[in-house]
Amino acid sequence: MPSFEVLYQAAALCLTYPDEDFRARLPLLREAAPQLREFADHAAAAEPRELAAHYIRVFESTDRHSLYLSRWRDADGRRVGDLSPTRLKDVYRAHGLEFAGEELPDFLPAVLEFAARTGDTELLTGHRDGLERLRCRLTDLGTPYASVLDAVCATLPTVCSSPERPDS
Repeated sequence: MPSFEVLYQAAALCLTYPDEDFRARLPLLREAAPQLREFADHAAAAEPRELAAHYIRVFESTDRHSLYLSRWRDADGRRVGDLSPTRLKDVYRAHGLEFAGEELPDFLPAVLEFAARTGDTELLTGHRDGLERLRCRLTDLGTPYASVLDAVCATLPTVCSSPERPDS
């Protein structure tokens, strides 16, 4: 069983846009993180254009499956945690990392990579409720990306379930 750090890095790669580099990493990803083999096998078998179109439909065409953690709200409709870009960049910097990504620093793959590189899971555990809601929505959608969230959520402390309230 790989360490959580390896799993987080592999999950970060799974949740990025599936370009040519993504496809080239699939065999390594499959071996490094057995929990992600189902997703890696699906991605390897899919036509590149279909996989890219699916990614866009799932993550970029609606906020219901947003990979930006600051978009998630708790069951009472409040934003979860302080994920302002400035705060996140400060957290990254405090761990000796400079955030230079094209995405915002609350992008789930960036947060997963941060956890992989530092071993600090506070940002993930602080947003466990939102991650669980994303996992459930991806499962309901029937997308293979749900298995990636299954693997990540399985490493985090459980949360008490409360009735889901639609995001405002």
